[in-house]
Amino acid sequence: MAGGCRVFGRRSPVTDRQDEKKSKTGQDRRQGAVYQGAFEAVIALLIAALVGYWLDGYFDTTPWLLLIGTAIGFASFTVRLIRLGRWMREGNPDEVGRDDESE
Repeated sequence: MAGGCRVFGRRSPVTDRQDEKKSKTGQDRRQGAVYQGAFEAVIALLIAALVGYWLDGYFDTTPWLLLIGTAIGFASFTVRLIRLGRWMREGNPDEVGRDDESE
């Protein structure tokens, strides 16, 4: 239709591209947060195990402090992944309403 009239039920290509760009940006943020969370969980486990190993050498208590450090690191790893899972289920507050397809 000429003169800028819009047929009801159809969206303009510009609006479609803007929505696609917004959803892509939200998805990229979400994926970045997931990778960051997984990386933090693994690093927490490694750091705790290495600190336990170092303390074992310092206090000559092999392998007890290594085992304790590994247990603390694993607990930290588990807590981080649980929080990440909850965040994924609840969704990012910045993305509220984007999954709603009632438009």
